[in-house]
Formats: sequence, structure tokens, C-alpha cells
Amino acid sequence: MAKPTNKIIDSSTEEKIKEAAKKLFTQKGFNAVKTREIAAASGINLALLNYYFRSKQKLFEIVMAENLFAFKNGMSNVLNDDHDDIFVKIEKMASYYIDTLKVNPNLALFVVNAIHDNQHDIFDDKLDPLQKSRNNFAKQFMKSIEEGKITPINPIHILSNIIGLIVMPFLAKPMMLKRLKISDKEFTSAMEERKKLIPIWIKAMLKIN
Repeated sequence: MAKPTNKIIDSSTEEKIKEAAKKLFTQKGFNAVKTREIAAASGINLALLNYYFRSKQKLFEIVMAENLFAFKNGMSNVLNDDHDDIFVKIEKMASYYIDTLKVNPNLALFVVNAIHDNQHDIFDDKLDPLQKSRNNFAKQFMKSIEEGKITPINPIHILSNIIGLIVMPFLAKPMMLKRLKISDKEFTSAMEERKKLIPIWIKAMLKIN
């Protein structure tokens, strides 16, 4: 595609487009957003948007990948805090996960689809800020078992349970709103409750009898 003749191009144009796209994708979902809306919200014309990003799908992937990387950085900080014990970290994990998915509701589905489509580049261990943090968490977890603070269990099961309890409601949100006849506000309220409930459920799994 030939470069547009529009001369009003500055170094922040690409960021303006991504920011506008992020807001629209979050507010309306991928399918409901039109490229013309993104262009208008960015203050540019459609030709310029197409110059920077070949398609809405490509723009969505870039925005979501950046959101995912930012999320991993934040979660890495949670897991790397040496002052917190396992239970405090679990509480913070649940809260951080849910707060992130409330702001970026498309993120969970994006990750699932990326896994399904074998888009391994966004999960490259060399670029993953969470890789070392997960290992540190596992070591702390095993140390807590050795000290008799929690019941012996593979940390993979706990991490899987935490992620499942958090992510599944967001993936199933459209069905839940329809089948349970609840509003978006009620769903959000329920997710806020889960911030407190999930740590309680996980602690019950880890409790020494």
C-alpha cells in the first residue's frame, strides 16, 4: 500500500491509534468495533490507520499482546515480593488478575485463541517476565511444604486452580449474562466478591488437617 499523502504525521500517531483501539475493544468487544471508529477516535483518516496497521485483527493482536506483556510485568512484581508469604501472594494474585480482566475483558479470550492457534511467539520464555517469577513462587511454595505450613501438593495444581477460578467466568461472561439474566454491573460485583472468595477457597485446599 502506498504511503498516504497526509502530512500531519507525528511520532505519536501509532500510539494514538493503539490507545483508541484499546478503549474501543474494551468498551465494545472486537466484533462490534469498526476500523472507521478507531480512525475517528484517533483523529486520523482510515487510509492512515490502514498504513500503520494492515487490519483490525492485526491491530487487536498488537494491542492485546502489549496488554499481556504489561500484565505479566505486574504479576511478576507480585510474585517476586520477598516480604509476602504464599497466602498473601495468592490474595494479591487473585486481586491483580481480576482487576486486569475487568479493564481488559478481551485479554483472556485473546490468550486462549493464541494458544489454540499456536502463536508461540507471545509466550516466548526468553521474553516472558513471568518465567523467573513462577520459578521463585514454586520454590517458596515447596519451602512452605517442607516447613509444614501447607499440605503437600504440586504447585502446578494451585496455580491452575487460581487461574481457572479467575479466568473462566470472564471467558463465559456472555453466556452468564444471558443464561443467568444478570447485568454487567452485577457480573462486575460478583467478580469483586471473588477477590475475597478465591483466596479462601485456595487456602482451604492448602490447609493442614
